[in-house]
Amino acid sequence: MTTDSRVVLVTGATRGLGRAMVDRLVEAGHVVIGCGRNRKMIEALRVHYPAPHRFGILDVASDCQVAEWAESVLAAGMVPDLILNNAAVMNDLKPLWEVTAQDMERLLDVNVGGTVNIIRHFVPAMLAQKTGVIVNFSSGWGRSTAPEVAPYCASKYAIEGLTKALSQELPEGMAAVALNPGIIDTDMLRQCWADGASSYPNADRWSHTAVPFLLNLHARDNGVAATVPL
Repeated sequence: MTTDSRVVLVTGATRGLGRAMVDRLVEAGHVVIGCGRNRKMIEALRVHYPAPHRFGILDVASDCQVAEWAESVLAAGMVPDLILNNAAVMNDLKPLWEVTAQDMERLLDVNVGGTVNIIRHFVPAMLAQKTGVIVNFSSGWGRSTAPEVAPYCASKYAIEGLTKALSQELPEGMAAVALNPGIIDTDMLRQCWADGASSYPNADRWSHTAVPFLLNLHARDNGVAATVPL
């Protein structure tokens, strides 16, 4: 760690953008609190990045699981300086009327509910310190639309709105930012575009630009709808 080390919380830390951000953050000397649902991948992260880093096996869509994890993390004195609410799922491509109630509920529970669960259980400790930045990952599809991705668009438009409202609730010295990460070759993009995703930068390449950008966000950026400059 360095004297400028920060505590950074990353959801969806086991794959894609989350996993790449963990690598860059640790390389930069920051302490990472990460979570994911895949036990094997979380255990691998624990081996690769032992204490002071901390990785939890949980589903952000479960308020009970997030509450229990937050209690243990905060009890260890690890209050986030930066929250990266990255965890999300994508719907299978189909017209909205063909999306099952179960699939719609699950997507909203993760993409929106999971973001709120993290905020609910970690932000009060940040408020006590009157400092910190909350970055809620949105999407280009949170600012525009396309056919057959209506559930995902709905979830990311919700992220944009709730982040803007959150920014109006925070005290001076804190910030909430909605982030469009750009178009990146991930499993999620391949779910939509198959091999067409390969024409875009992969998560590792993206992270070398994105992480410095994220670490540079400050109270002055409160309420900003940001986009990673690729």
